[in-house]
Amino acid sequence: MGERLVVVGGGMAAVRLVEGLVGSPWHVTVLSEEDHPPYNRILLSAVLEGAHAPDALTLRSQEWFDEHGVDLRLGTRVEEVDRTAHEVVLVGGARVPYDRLVLATGAIPTLPPIRGLVRPDGTLHPSVHPFRSLADCRRLDAAVAAGRRAVVVGGGLLGLQVARALAVRGVDTEVVEGAEHLLASQVDPAGGEILARDLRRLGTEVYAGARAVRLHPRETGGAGLRLDNGHVLETDLVVLTAGGRPSTALARRAGLMVRRGVVVDSTLASVTDARIHAIGDCASHRGRVTGFVPPAWEQAGVLAAVLRGEEASYDGSRSVARLRATGLDVAVLGEPTRATGQVVEMSNPVTGSHRRLVVDGGRIVAAALVGDLSRVGLITQLYDRGTILGNAEPGALLAPERVDLDPAAVVLPDEAEVCACAGVTAGAVRACASYDDCRERTRATTGCGGCVSVVRSLLTASA
Repeated sequence: MGERLVVVGGGMAAVRLVEGLVGSPWHVTVLSEEDHPPYNRILLSAVLEGAHAPDALTLRSQEWFDEHGVDLRLGTRVEEVDRTAHEVVLVGGARVPYDRLVLATGAIPTLPPIRGLVRPDGTLHPSVHPFRSLADCRRLDAAVAAGRRAVVVGGGLLGLQVARALAVRGVDTEVVEGAEHLLASQVDPAGGEILARDLRRLGTEVYAGARAVRLHPRETGGAGLRLDNGHVLETDLVVLTAGGRPSTALARRAGLMVRRGVVVDSTLASVTDARIHAIGDCASHRGRVTGFVPPAWEQAGVLAAVLRGEEASYDGSRSVARLRATGLDVAVLGEPTRATGQVVEMSNPVTGSHRRLVVDGGRIVAAALVGDLSRVGLITQLYDRGTILGNAEPGALLAPERVDLDPAAVVLPDEAEVCACAGVTAGAVRACASYDDCRERTRATTGCGGCVSVVRSLLTASA
């Protein structure tokens, strides 16, 4: 038997790591708190909307883990890490030995400071629903049948996805965001305003620059959610999507260095203990935590190579986020609200489009695209490669597509990236025999789902 690798956490980063170690001499054990096989958290809002069945989110089944000799233990909670004995201590006292340990514990939700969310007995008010896991999604799905009004607290990527899913289900939905505009961490005020207009056009009211401060239960059912401007929103459901932090309690108790996340080096090893690694939302590399799937998957790929004995390192370069919600289109590359450089932007509130590039030294260092993602593949490719652009090229990239352009005449080159989450090119898709084969071999479409139509069209054209 090979050396023992224990992975704490059964999320998307953990699965990608295990996939990268198939065929290696490592004896892998995965300890997951949840009772379900690993699934795609990005598409939870699609389950809530009714566009996906819960089973469709499963990334790898229990049978897959068994077939590849991976010991997947569901419903298993880790209490401590005994670094001296090189053992993981489970709740109940059982111990699991390791030669290398990977922390892939993700992030945990934090409750916003709203009085009345928690009842005197320590439980959440029955109208309140966190939205982070499949169990959360199922509880909210059941509650929707009895509630016709909802307030989503949080105007970030997850909040907008949930708001649209509820609205599609016929629920009167409102969004409360404490920042001055939606997606404040990803887009500028112009982009946020276009998103707010789109939501209002789709029937969802937005309260930006306002914070929820108190929940008032109603004897007749439902509750009133008071904002700091004095306004009260009557609702049946309060959905919490704002607030989350890296899950680092286990690492702290083990004495590892933690700065927001578990501090790791370029091999994703803890700077405190080289036998322990961290990937995904719980890891801090160069002072940054990821929060998104593409960098977490990139970390998992790098760590898998390191554990296979290959030369590999993580430089923290890849950061791509997509909003998957009916009627809303957003793509964010890098940190467009913080990156330094020359800003090139084009906005058309009439059509609901706002595009922003940050260019430094001729290279795209960040971008935010709202409402029109027709150029996202090309822009992502240029961003990833660090291609130096001519003076006129950034503006040309943001110009609208010609309305008389025949989409059938557009042929993506093999090197064009079509799946930002998994970094899959058009050529890699064309090399696959079928849609299922593509999902299995490349993992395209298993992230945010934004590339599904492109992948299907490429496979159809090459058939």
